[in-house]
Amino acid sequence: MQSPETFPCTVFCRSTNVLIVTVMLLAMAFLSSARCLAEIPTRAEIDDAQSIELPDDPAAILAVVGQSPIFLGELSPKVQARIDDVLSKTGQEIPADQLRFARINLTRGLLNQAIQNKMMRESFLLDQVGTQNADKRAEADATLAARARQMFYESELPQLQKQYKVDDLTELDNLLRKKGSSLSARQRDFADAMLGHLYIRSKVEQEPTVSLSEITEFYFEHHDEYLQKAAARWEQLTVLRSNYPDLEAAKKVISDMGREAYFGGNMQAVAREKSEEPFASSGGLHEWTKKGSLASDVLDSQVFQLPLNAMSEVIADGDGLHIVRVLGRREAGFTPLSEVQDEIRSKIREGKIAESQTTVMKEMEKRIPVWTLFPSDIPGAKPLPKSIASRQINSSAKPERF
Repeated sequence: MQSPETFPCTVFCRSTNVLIVTVMLLAMAFLSSARCLAEIPTRAEIDDAQSIELPDDPAAILAVVGQSPIFLGELSPKVQARIDDVLSKTGQEIPADQLRFARINLTRGLLNQAIQNKMMRESFLLDQVGTQNADKRAEADATLAARARQMFYESELPQLQKQYKVDDLTELDNLLRKKGSSLSARQRDFADAMLGHLYIRSKVEQEPTVSLSEITEFYFEHHDEYLQKAAARWEQLTVLRSNYPDLEAAKKVISDMGREAYFGGNMQAVAREKSEEPFASSGGLHEWTKKGSLASDVLDSQVFQLPLNAMSEVIADGDGLHIVRVLGRREAGFTPLSEVQDEIRSKIREGKIAESQTTVMKEMEKRIPVWTLFPSDIPGAKPLPKSIASRQINSSAKPERF
């Protein structure tokens, strides 16, 4: 997005508290429309939003995907629930233009998500019936809807009842409506998501083959990512100077701890009982730590110089007195390919799956016609004719083709 002059705060809100609530609403709107949360709308964007006329009737159509309409009533309860949630937590009054801006952007974002889901559902149906007539399509749609409904009641519904801690379906429906949803809406969303998932799985290979040559090529192309700094792991006993009246008192305590660990043979047990550093509860054990990452330069230097598996003399730094035993060290260098090839294989496989999904989505956009109030949001979409946007149709009627 371009960065024209930000709308002045004196106009943007009436108080600091209002600004905070407004930003919360706008962040919520941006999240739905995949915009950057850090961006604050400009005056031009707010004015542009004012020019958008959303219908008031829940039966109004916002988009048609293939042969499936999307109604305002499917989205508006979710939008209102999100706005009410923010307002109830803050108790602030928001300027009308800010509420309008948030409402439009939330609706727009939810509509885009609904369109994507409907496109996958439509694509799945097309794969099932091909060029067969409308009756065959309706039959396939009804069969799939019935199967999705059964799965909803078998898997999704018990989870909802557990989440909301209710058994009665009427009570559950009322609780969902307070959140901007309902049992019927959740069932519809579940069906779309299930069919969309089936469509993607049918088109995208979930375990694509990754050859050794691809792994090797990836390793050398990203060689710098596998450069390791020198690292060490060690045990540590510590006393903090701030806990003692003078240096001599601190030296006596650390010396006593050292003797106990040396003659008792269990440095970690002493550390758990008496050490005063953050890792004491873990027996003073510092797992592999890269050189240069310690706050204490003295300790950072010592753990990379001391002999392995031998208790050190007392080491002093600005914070306290320490005794360490270095358990292992790794020199700086590149991680061998053999140690990271499984990780690389997973990355390449994930990349292939993502690339394949992107290809499927692009093909789907060409295959399924979309008419929407916001055609610029969906590649290849066409503007929704005003005659359709203002029309009310019942859920059993077929939308007019145009």
